[in-house]
Amino acid sequence: MKSTRSSYPRDVTTPTTAAHAVLLDSVSKTYGSKRNPVPALDRVTIGFRRGSFTAVMGPSGSGKSTLLNCAAGLDRPSSGRVMVGDTELSRLSETELTELRRDRIGFVFQAYNLLGSLTVEQNVTLPLRLADATVDHAHLTSILTAVGLAEHRGKRPNQLSGGQQQRVAIARALVNRPHLVCADEPTGALDIRTGRQILELLRDVVDRLGQTVLLVTHDPVAASYADSVVFLADGRIAAELDRLSAEQIAERMTHLGE
Repeated sequence: MKSTRSSYPRDVTTPTTAAHAVLLDSVSKTYGSKRNPVPALDRVTIGFRRGSFTAVMGPSGSGKSTLLNCAAGLDRPSSGRVMVGDTELSRLSETELTELRRDRIGFVFQAYNLLGSLTVEQNVTLPLRLADATVDHAHLTSILTAVGLAEHRGKRPNQLSGGQQQRVAIARALVNRPHLVCADEPTGALDIRTGRQILELLRDVVDRLGQTVLLVTHDPVAASYADSVVFLADGRIAAELDRLSAEQIAERMTHLGE
């Protein structure tokens, strides 16, 4: 199979965002109708630097998932712009946006979203095969080794534990060498011990593989694995703080919005 990756239109009017995997510039998102608008994000500007691990926290309805969805191209902002590398997402058609998500964004969710009829290797390489792209077997082996699944590549999901299935999902998110890995409550369905192993793996993905990870979580312990924590309240950034302990994060959440 040969690669058919698309060439995305670039924003030629904007200074380079080479330092950032993804940049949100004055992004607002409103749901509902004009008569009954429901604001989710309010003029949020933030960049996620390449090779960084960022956690996003906030109370229910603060805009955490909307921020992730806009950053990943799953949702279009009502205003403002989102840059993935040097590509402005608002300039893409729906087909181009789908291709960009497939090629340049990795996703890890609470539900593993694996296909039970496929092996570990087949699940991991599914994005490549859907894109009719060549599988780099050396890279595949290095990813499977990094997530601790090299010896399980021929097994099917029902032969794996929950933690191992989430590792398959992480490997699948990494196989395209994405600009950004978006993780939405990835430990929510796991016990404490297994959840911490997954968080350690995400930390290692950043430190050893140089990936950029954006984690949405309600768990201060999970957020403490990140380089920085972005706190949202009422659709706005309330604070962005570096290298916090779980206790410091929990304390900051207690006073969020004050």
